[in-house]
Amino acid sequence: MSRRLSPAPAGATTSTVATTPAGMTTSTVATGPAGATAPAVAPAPTHRIVSTPAHAGQASSNPPAMPPSTEPSPPAEPGAPRRPTPAPYGAGGNPPVGGPVSAGWREGTLTRARELTTLCDWASLNTEVAESWVFVDSITRHLEAAKEAAQFAKASPKDRLPRFRTGALRERAKSNLDAAEAQLLNFAPPDYLLGQLPGLLTHVQCHLIPSDPRRTQFEGLARRLGINDGHPPTPETEAPKARGGIKEERLRIVREERGAIVSAVRAASSASMREQVRVRSFRDVLVATSALMGVLVVAVAVIGFIWPTMIPLCFAPQDGGNAMVVCPTAQSDPFSTTQQGDGAQSSAQQAQDIDDYVRKTVSPRDIFVVELVGLAAAAVAAAAAIRGIRGSSERSNLPVALAVLKLPTGAITAFLGLLLMRGQFVPGLSALDTSAQILAWALVFGYAQQLFTRLVDRQGQTVLDSVRGADKTKPEMTPP
Repeated sequence: MSRRLSPAPAGATTSTVATTPAGMTTSTVATGPAGATAPAVAPAPTHRIVSTPAHAGQASSNPPAMPPSTEPSPPAEPGAPRRPTPAPYGAGGNPPVGGPVSAGWREGTLTRARELTTLCDWASLNTEVAESWVFVDSITRHLEAAKEAAQFAKASPKDRLPRFRTGALRERAKSNLDAAEAQLLNFAPPDYLLGQLPGLLTHVQCHLIPSDPRRTQFEGLARRLGINDGHPPTPETEAPKARGGIKEERLRIVREERGAIVSAVRAASSASMREQVRVRSFRDVLVATSALMGVLVVAVAVIGFIWPTMIPLCFAPQDGGNAMVVCPTAQSDPFSTTQQGDGAQSSAQQAQDIDDYVRKTVSPRDIFVVELVGLAAAAVAAAAAIRGIRGSSERSNLPVALAVLKLPTGAITAFLGLLLMRGQFVPGLSALDTSAQILAWALVFGYAQQLFTRLVDRQGQTVLDSVRGADKTKPEMTPP
């Protein structure tokens, strides 16, 4: 098949494009009679169309799909807005969210990473920033690091305790998500950034102190943009109203102040992470203290079981000339403290008799029973203390750690309280008459641990209050 582009007058150059049966395109150039030679024309691109054997030599109506090209787009027309290449992260398809995983913070990380991926792809197609691919590449790397932290299982096959590394994994996931969000704000379209400003303002006010220059600058910018903060409009916002270009003026301000916005948001995110680090650090101290107290409780119970006479929690009340030995789980028969026909015994002889009866009456279960009663009383105190502890949206389980600390503390205070009474440290309470009285005092001392742990509860609530999240009252804007 041959197609002539135009008639060739005398002396003109002609060009003919022909297609061969095999599907090849050819181009010829002819000169006129005058012998003038036209510049050579480069042959057109050749496209090979493969047909089935049954229709050899015929072109298929549905050519096979070509893979997406990775070559850069051709330069745009002069004066036309630049359309950047889509984000490399989404070029290969639509990746899944990932999961399910074992913890709530891991699920939240995967969800947020997929959300930021979508926003990055959209922003890269609508941005006004010429070199947006730099930010896109950085965001891709940050999101991959966050997803790796969320899906991390074990550092090695021999790592049997990966849960103790969750603190580092959480910081890795959150820090990379915060960095990706800040990078997204660096090249996002101005109208998107303008719509996000109310939420960003709340984020900055929650985590930066009122005297922070970045917060002050951000709040001043919010007033210029007319964000509702209870203050009257300034001349900077009234002038565009008179001209009728409110939105255009606000977008111009956003373009000019983009760096200040990103700086304040990044600082607020860093402050938020430091708050959560403080919460986790305090929780780790509580967990370690609870573990040590638990080990101490078990050690005292084991010592009492193996050597019951080493620390006996027994009392020897006397009534007239008779005495008896009372222990937490048993008591002896009354015995006389006077000698037959010689009057009262000497103090040394009387103490020797009491020690003999203590060795006969004491039981290996005494300390264990006392600690168990103290632990039960501490559990009741912990349940009552929950009423005064305000919850938090943080996943640190700090209230649980505070409640767990009371249990071994109650067991230890019950044991130590009875030990003080046996040593006559409390006047008038040195001789308990029955085993029931001993266990009752163990109950009192176990509940009394609240006097010590109440201070820890207050400190824990102070630490929780320092994490100013969405469940806290919105702080007031610094007056201009």
